[in-house]
Amino acid sequence: MPFIPHTETDLREMLDAIGVSDIEDLFDEIPDSLRIDKLSGVPDGLNEQEVTRLMIERAEQDGRPLCFMGAGAYDHHVPAAVWEITTRGEFYSAYTPYQAEASQGTLQLIYEYQTMMAGLTGLDVSNASMYDGASGLAEAVLMAIRGNRKSKSGRVLVPTTVHPYYRKTARSIVHNQGIELIELPYSPEGGHTLAETLRQYEGEDIAALVIQQPNFFGILEEVDQLTDWAHNNGALVIGIANPVAMALLKPPGEWGEQGADIACGEGQPLGVPMMAGGPYFGYMCCKQALVRQMPGRIVGRTIDRDGRVGFTLTLQAREQHIRRSKATSNICTNQGLLVTAATIHMSLLGAEGLRRVASACHANTQKLVAALTANGCVEPVFNRPYFHETPLRFSLPLEGVMRSLHAHNILPGYNLSADYPELGDTLLVCATETRTDADIALYADHLHRVIDAQTAAGCPVEPKMA
Repeated sequence: MPFIPHTETDLREMLDAIGVSDIEDLFDEIPDSLRIDKLSGVPDGLNEQEVTRLMIERAEQDGRPLCFMGAGAYDHHVPAAVWEITTRGEFYSAYTPYQAEASQGTLQLIYEYQTMMAGLTGLDVSNASMYDGASGLAEAVLMAIRGNRKSKSGRVLVPTTVHPYYRKTARSIVHNQGIELIELPYSPEGGHTLAETLRQYEGEDIAALVIQQPNFFGILEEVDQLTDWAHNNGALVIGIANPVAMALLKPPGEWGEQGADIACGEGQPLGVPMMAGGPYFGYMCCKQALVRQMPGRIVGRTIDRDGRVGFTLTLQAREQHIRRSKATSNICTNQGLLVTAATIHMSLLGAEGLRRVASACHANTQKLVAALTANGCVEPVFNRPYFHETPLRFSLPLEGVMRSLHAHNILPGYNLSADYPELGDTLLVCATETRTDADIALYADHLHRVIDAQTAAGCPVEPKMA
């Protein structure tokens, strides 16, 4: 999009209009002691050629590592057409214009996105969209507290198998609002939430239960059993689901007898490439009964007086519209550009294409686990089915192993020791559809060489669970 700076004449006219002689006069209330002439450490400006060369050099420093990391962000193939279309001028903006009905193309795309996400999650309504999956969980918790009118406790059960960043983000957003997030332990053998851990809360006032499927470990939860327990005890169910996994697994709307009430999660696997820290976008869907509690934009389809199909923003319960302080959320900006990419991505792949991607991911992860555990010094931590990723325990310090693999330009996985110290030297490994048999063999070969160099061959793996 073009950058059109103000001319000196423009600036002079604006200053004259407000009765100020210079732009610096607008900041005269700032004491001289707080002003600085320049930012230390910030280099002088570069010309276009120099900037291009600098960015190429920086990119080369990153290299092209072979990625076996997951943990919430996934290296999927994105068809070239996705971003060729997304970055067209007609779509290249994060905002729906405030005269929204004048942008029928943008509104239709958002409507198509909502339709596909509702179908993918098995729920009635989708918004468009949230900042990311973590803030999406926080908004889902707030939504559940508002929506469960029978509950007065503000207590929400959150298993420790939920992504650690999601739990931290949700706590940061809701803890000052009188909402208590109660963490549930996981099974040391299976890595999942046991229904037995919920019995102590039977008969108590619980507003909602959060279930992630697959969970942060990649382990499949007993979603039907957990969902039915929650509903039988008057709690709503918030499902966090990987959108690619939903192509194979039962969607949240079909969990248990009644289905989850709210679904949220990270949309990055749908057409958004992995970058240096982003971008991400969160999705959120819900049952029709909770639609008025849903934050963000919702686009509706209608017929105008001439019988033509039209699209419009509907249920705009946002703070800068009609509800002000009674708004469901202060979220003002969606991730419209990423929603556009996700819509095009899902349209190109279709339901069958998404299923094939999910199947390839699962098959590759199984191959990866088999290859890495072949020498007896690495073993799976849990004994339950998994999707996309799973933790592996090492018999020697993981830090040295990872350092050596990084030197071979391999990102071997996500070290779980900081978030789950009880697991010891454990690595969460992942293989998407982009990893080939040769990639997996290369990783396994380097890993076995590193292990052989650091310890005696045939070393036993000692259990390190607390």
